[in-house]
Amino acid sequence: MADDNDPLGATEFIKERLYFATLRSKPKSTPNTHYFTTDEEYVYENFYADFGPLNLAMLHRFCCKLNKKLKSFTLSRKRVIYYTSYDQRKRANSAFLIGAYAVIYLKRTPEEAYRTLISGTNVSYLSFRDAAFGNCTYNLSILDCLQGIRKALQHGFFNFETFEVEEYEHYERVENGDFNWIVPGKLLAFSGPHPKSKIENGYPLHAPEAYFPYFRQHSVTDVVRLNRKIYEGRRFTDAGFEHHDLFFVDGSTPSDLIMRRFLHICESSEGAVAVHCKAGLGRTGTLIACYLMKHYRFTAAEAISWIRICRPGSIIGPQQNFLEEKQHSMWVQGDMYRSKQRQQQQRQNRQQERDMVHLISSMDDVSINTNVFKSQSMDENDFRLDSVGLTQGDKLRAVKARRHSRSATTGALSGINPAQRSISSSNPPKAPPAFTPTSPPRRLTRSPSSSTGNLKKRPATSLVTAM
Repeated sequence: MADDNDPLGATEFIKERLYFATLRSKPKSTPNTHYFTTDEEYVYENFYADFGPLNLAMLHRFCCKLNKKLKSFTLSRKRVIYYTSYDQRKRANSAFLIGAYAVIYLKRTPEEAYRTLISGTNVSYLSFRDAAFGNCTYNLSILDCLQGIRKALQHGFFNFETFEVEEYEHYERVENGDFNWIVPGKLLAFSGPHPKSKIENGYPLHAPEAYFPYFRQHSVTDVVRLNRKIYEGRRFTDAGFEHHDLFFVDGSTPSDLIMRRFLHICESSEGAVAVHCKAGLGRTGTLIACYLMKHYRFTAAEAISWIRICRPGSIIGPQQNFLEEKQHSMWVQGDMYRSKQRQQQQRQNRQQERDMVHLISSMDDVSINTNVFKSQSMDENDFRLDSVGLTQGDKLRAVKARRHSRSATTGALSGINPAQRSISSSNPPKAPPAFTPTSPPRRLTRSPSSSTGNLKKRPATSLVTAM
């Protein structure tokens, strides 16, 4: 870089055009250089000690901003330098944003993008952590997040050319339903409904009926409840939805039986599956991650990354290590499932060929038999709340309520009137885009050391989203 005012150690993403730098003070743009930062524009809303990665809407807005600068006529002859501060949390999120941009728009592999990030003087980044109350037991690196983005991109989970950012930001708010698509058209994570729509201590609570219009519009056919019974499940079944109870303790990990039942429900459902626990974060994210590992061969870290990018705060404490332990078995089960599906399809094709000559005469005898796997409720009566009557899910929901419902103190809530029965807005957002679906060695440890160490110590995976 030729300018004397250009920062030393800036990493180059596009030759003589796009750079990333860490600076101690705010620089001034020069005739040949344009500086910009998003440290104060895109801010992660934490639950406790968690600080990232930034969500899908912020990533989309960053990519749009950077693309606009690179296409700007007034900046066409300038070097564009995206910079961040020495605040390690902001620095990690900024590195994630430009690294993800390189994967999505510059067609870099996650490893190539990450190597660029750690070149020069940018030798390490703080690893992301969960939203648990205690000590961090699992580190999620920037490389993990870039690999999760790449895997989701390859499977068509998002497309920034058609992404409805206003819709995402609308429905993630507690007053508008508090839900996010993890696998568009297939798996939706949401906060648990309550018996009655109301505002309680400033927190908007939604009855099952509030979700019916959106669920019907987006072909949700099944609802899975993972927390203890708060509302009557028949309120969903009477409205035409399948409702399944798969209770397990807040903050814990599912049994193999619950995991198998959940996967079977997702594989057998005619439409999308909406999953909730108390806050729709820990237990919900854990089982959805199992589906991603089985059916899309996500690694545990890729699944955790993608789900947190879609729905920040997901997958907590021991649930992270549980997914690492289940990764290989999910891959094996997924391979067997796909093999069985191919064999079944081949048998059906052969049978159709044999029956073609008898089609007209046998029309009256054609019947379809469907075996419905009915999940049974787990016994939740033996489990107790903590000494103050609050579960981990209650505490996380309370944090999110204080974050998003500040206007509740003035009586103004956006998007939903608790007296109404449906989640709505003045201009209903468009439906999310549909998707078309398509063993590396297990990591024995995840050191709290820098992301650089993670890249050097473990081999790159192949590239192909609870309370």
